[in-house]
Amino acid sequence: MKSYFLRRLLLIPPTLLGITLLVFTITRFVPGGSMDRMLQQAAESQKGSKGGSASSQGGMSEEQMEELEEQFGLDKPTLAAYGQWLGVVPRETNISKAEYGTRTDEMIGGAPDAETVAPVVLRGDGRMAHVTRSGEKIVSAVFADTGRPISEENWNVRYESEADRQERFARRNPGIDKKPSYRPRVVVYRTRFAGLFQGDLGRSTIYQDPVVEMIGSRMPVAVYFGLLTAFISYAVSLPLGVLKALKHRTFVDSASSVLIFLGYSIPGFALGAILLVHLGARANWFPLFGLTSAGFDQMARWDQFKDIAHHTVLPLVCYVIGSFAMLTMLTKNSLMDNLAADYVRTAVAKGASFRKAVFGHAFRNSMIPVATNLGDLITIFVSGSMLIETVFDIQGFGLLQYRSVVEFDVPVIMGTLTIAALLMLVGNIISDFAVALVDPRVKFD
Repeated sequence: MKSYFLRRLLLIPPTLLGITLLVFTITRFVPGGSMDRMLQQAAESQKGSKGGSASSQGGMSEEQMEELEEQFGLDKPTLAAYGQWLGVVPRETNISKAEYGTRTDEMIGGAPDAETVAPVVLRGDGRMAHVTRSGEKIVSAVFADTGRPISEENWNVRYESEADRQERFARRNPGIDKKPSYRPRVVVYRTRFAGLFQGDLGRSTIYQDPVVEMIGSRMPVAVYFGLLTAFISYAVSLPLGVLKALKHRTFVDSASSVLIFLGYSIPGFALGAILLVHLGARANWFPLFGLTSAGFDQMARWDQFKDIAHHTVLPLVCYVIGSFAMLTMLTKNSLMDNLAADYVRTAVAKGASFRKAVFGHAFRNSMIPVATNLGDLITIFVSGSMLIETVFDIQGFGLLQYRSVVEFDVPVIMGTLTIAALLMLVGNIISDFAVALVDPRVKFD
């Protein structure tokens, strides 16, 4: 069994890489991405302005377009950009550019011809560097004031020919056949590793907040409602399923079936809207939105507890109302199958009490199908209903996922997807382990 679980654990990294690479690739080619949205915003702002210089696309200059490409990694091939997101390929930062053939006043003292020397003002540094080329090869890159190589301070240099720049223009504008003419230029930059392996998931393209902080701020809400939902669901469904199996075809069985399937058929967000109107707005029994009241931080500890509980009632009802049916009926049907088995009748015939036969023999075997779903409990860390959270204005994980997809916020999409996929894979292993504990006949060879 140890070798089986070890193999399953070793399969998690490649599976997770495959999932994230697939989604990352899709986000790069699906229209309506971050760059498309910014181009649209720039075009709309350009329509409202009068005059101004000509722009390459959507009211943005070509320099601005290139900065956007570099910000979102669109100037790199898909695998290279994915490597940067993982943190195994270094990112380029403080990117500074200068064209050859341009002189400045700083180039004095017998400086070589401007066609071979490009003056670059280093972004984030402020100093000037002179980058000398010989043909398409960089021969030196030094600080203008000291003459020291800029590589001593971790600056990197690459050369971009006219063909390289035209290729980048064609990739950015696939529908334009005529390519503009360019001067060759030099690009100076620093590198750093910042990705998933370094705990850096980037920044939201909408809110400009770190993705890790956005997810972390919503995780307690997801765990809070997830734990309560799981505890209440199992605490109610398991005893109710046993009762329904023992009272099969009685009034208790029929009435409970009607109630649980009625709750299963009502969407949680629709029930939430009804509860808000009648119990919140009209009866004024419960608050209408949020998880805490104004001035929560100034309350005493016991008052804070009561305030959170008061805000929790309505959304929690909407979360658990639909979760009883499947678990209850699964427990009932499994227990009924085991009660009709030969080993239970044999136990009763040998003198075992009916209670002993039910809870000592049949109940444990009835938990095998239930145990297969225990691994799903780990997904409480990313659980949540975007619709219920929208109705009650709860800033949870589900609402964050929904908004990231609607707004095509790629860093947030990738961050939430990675966490959800990882917990799902771990949950499957936990389910297998739970089945092995409940059923000693299971051998993972």
